[in-house]
Amino acid sequence: MRRAVCPGSFDPITNGHLDIIARASKLYDVVHVAVMINKSKKGLFEIDERIALIRDVTAEFGNVEVESFHGLLVDFCKQRDIPAIVKGLRAVSDFDYELQMAQMNIGLSGVETLFVPTNPTYSFLSSSLVKEVATWGGDVSHLVPPPVLEALTKRLGEQ
Repeated sequence: MRRAVCPGSFDPITNGHLDIIARASKLYDVVHVAVMINKSKKGLFEIDERIALIRDVTAEFGNVEVESFHGLLVDFCKQRDIPAIVKGLRAVSDFDYELQMAQMNIGLSGVETLFVPTNPTYSFLSSSLVKEVATWGGDVSHLVPPPVLEALTKRLGEQ
């Protein structure tokens, strides 16, 4: 079985993330979406909420598994026999950082990293930007899937 992982914090998942996951799901038998737990950062959404949203918006693919992880991504991969990491690249600046990570990951464990160029429609998109725009009342409906927009609107309305 061909397996890969798409890692990230996904706070929240955006259409850019979803595009990369969808494209990976066409190339691999199983795509694991690994939601990173960073105990030093307080996210807008709890890990369980992120996982539920990602499961909801990726259900149509049929071959996506979503779970959280803490620690080294290569350990996550080794525990699940995943030989490849799929990462989306928005700009050259992403490549500089991601290349270092890819070289470290292959050196640590032999896990390969495949870079997928982001759809130009989403080249500027990040979760942080979505949260900032939404916080100030901007329209992000074209940047996130409908269930995420609903959860985002509700969460920001509570604050």
